Amino acid sequence: MKASGSRYQIDMINGPLFGKILMFAFPLMLSSMLQLLFNAADVIVVGRFAGETSLAAVGSTGSLTNMLVNLFIGFSVGTNVLTAQAIGAKDDNTAKETVHTSVLFSVICGIALAVTGFFLARPLLAMMDTPADVIDKSTIYMQIYFLGMPVSMLYNFGYAVMRALGDTRRPMYYLILAGIVNVVLNIIFVTQFHMDVAGVALATIISQAISAVLIVRALCKLDNSCRLNLKELKIKRRVMVRMVRIGLPAGIQSTLFATSNVLIQSSINFFGKTVMAGNAAAANIEGFVYVAMNAFQQTAMSFTSQNYGAKRFDRIKRVFILCVATVFVVGLATGWLAIIFGDKLIPLYSTGEEVIEYGLKRLVFLCGTYFFCGIMDTIVGAIRGFGRTVIPMIVSLFWACAFRIIWVLTVFEQHKELEVLYISYPISWICTIIFQVSYFIWLYNQLKNSVKTENL
Repeated sequence: MKASGSRYQIDMINGPLFGKILMFAFPLMLSSMLQLLFNAADVIVVGRFAGETSLAAVGSTGSLTNMLVNLFIGFSVGTNVLTAQAIGAKDDNTAKETVHTSVLFSVICGIALAVTGFFLARPLLAMMDTPADVIDKSTIYMQIYFLGMPVSMLYNFGYAVMRALGDTRRPMYYLILAGIVNVVLNIIFVTQFHMDVAGVALATIISQAISAVLIVRALCKLDNSCRLNLKELKIKRRVMVRMVRIGLPAGIQSTLFATSNVLIQSSINFFGKTVMAGNAAAANIEGFVYVAMNAFQQTAMSFTSQNYGAKRFDRIKRVFILCVATVFVVGLATGWLAIIFGDKLIPLYSTGEEVIEYGLKRLVFLCGTYFFCGIMDTIVGAIRGFGRTVIPMIVSLFWACAFRIIWVLTVFEQHKELEVLYISYPISWICTIIFQVSYFIWLYNQLKNSVKTENL
């Protein structure tokens, strides 16, 4: 593959690994945190300036939004894996076709999501037993938010290509700019124009559009086979089939996680808007811990994909060990920092004493063991790097979805306490790790041996 000469891209196939993993993961981590700031700014502004009801309205839509969006985001996993494998194998034609197919497909996905989310927002919120004094504002927020899905999908698929190239810094710069715009517009729309939840949703759309335009511009300026030419946008069936084969199970897996969270959110709604507000604030803080760890899932996937394309199994093993070890340290440190400073952070969202109390309760139960979730996701990222996504989906189907549903319908039904809900998370993470790591070891050995056989 023709070298781009870009100082932003990382060579994943040659040279020392640990420093490159950190160089790749840190911008990812910061970028994801900036994306979370979109929602955090929404939650903080409405909580402080629009009231507890608006805070509950915005916070309670997160799990439902993720359930609808994650299926389509999963297809970007196919984009990342196919592009990275093509780069590792120096297959210029496949890389080019994957980029152009992915960009066009992202816009189609975005339009489909916009229509679906707009019209199904209220019925789905009602199915979640969203309280009557919250549902109107929740519906408004979701409908406006989903109208921005075309630019959101375009950014996510473009970002997947950039990750495959080893460029995680420029997307970070774009999100810094978009994040600043989002915060400023949030304050203006809510405090000056009194637009309430509609204002924060509109601010999010505008900021996402800015980041999407910037990443498309970057793709158009590449000087390698991944360069985007808008006149050549076309869906290649061969590439599309492979992308769906990899991305669909990944999307279903993410949707299953979100579905189980929707069920748990419905159970939380049972306790009323004060508990909902506290849970929303804590979940927002918890999100920063999650994305800090999730950066290593993306890192493991991209590094494994490129090295698998190049058949460098020695490096794949080292990537796996380094990513799992690093995510353990990061998850443990950030999780306990969230707990220690929780009584200072939650009042940023709401100053109500009961809201703070319920928020702290969630942080203690989840963030203390959150590193298990990071390890689980990183193992899945490495498996996806091989282009295998079906088995991780099946494991998640049981432990992340079926197990939690059974838990809510049995254990929680007998003991309706928040702690009983929260403890289901770490149990499901640990069980998933046991199965996923066993599959990774088996898959690694199978693929490595098959390559040896081919070379004989």
